[in-house]
Amino acid sequence: MIKSGNILERPNIIKPAIKLKFSFLFFLLLSNSFLAQEQSVMKFQQEINEKFGDPQRTPLSDKDLAEFKGLDFFKIDSAFIVKAHFLRTPAEAPFRMQTTTDRKPVYVKYGELYFKIKGEDFKLNVFQNQELISDPEYYNYLFLPFTDLTNGETTYSGGRYLDLRIPEGDSILLDFNKAYNPYCAYSGNFSCPIVPADNHLEIAIPAGIKNFK
Repeated sequence: MIKSGNILERPNIIKPAIKLKFSFLFFLLLSNSFLAQEQSVMKFQQEINEKFGDPQRTPLSDKDLAEFKGLDFFKIDSAFIVKAHFLRTPAEAPFRMQTTTDRKPVYVKYGELYFKIKGEDFKLNVFQNQELISDPEYYNYLFLPFTDLTNGETTYSGGRYLDLRIPEGDSILLDFNKAYNPYCAYSGNFSCPIVPADNHLEIAIPAGIKNFK
């Protein structure tokens, strides 16, 4: 017979305590995950600002470079860090992507990304540049151009880009806080891929780099 006072005879005390402990651990994991991602975004911001401030690497004109004090970013927002389902599309044929000039680089649609933002379902196509696959630094590089409802208002009218790497499994993290402008947003001397019409998001993405003024 179980003695009075045995821990098993007091489920109403133990169960809430266990739930509280697991809730705290879950909150701690989420906090640590966001902190790590926030640090990653801050590193991205620092590196791109350093690049733009470097006369050897900047896309800015001499006049804009002389006045450059840093790019304008939206506040980091965890709502725009989402896990997407990655669907490989191996049967796609290479095609020449339209750009802002006569240049037409060869890409292939590498896969489809399915994800939610604020409860809404979205899909984007992700591409692979066929010239870069022979480069040991960029062999697994994926290109994600997109437009959204901020374009022409707080962000560049031609849309923005995300750089990704080929995932090992069927999921991939999309951090729109790292969305950046094509070089054409800063100068007409560049040739930039035009975002395919299918890659429009019918939602505002106030994350990443803002329009250059």
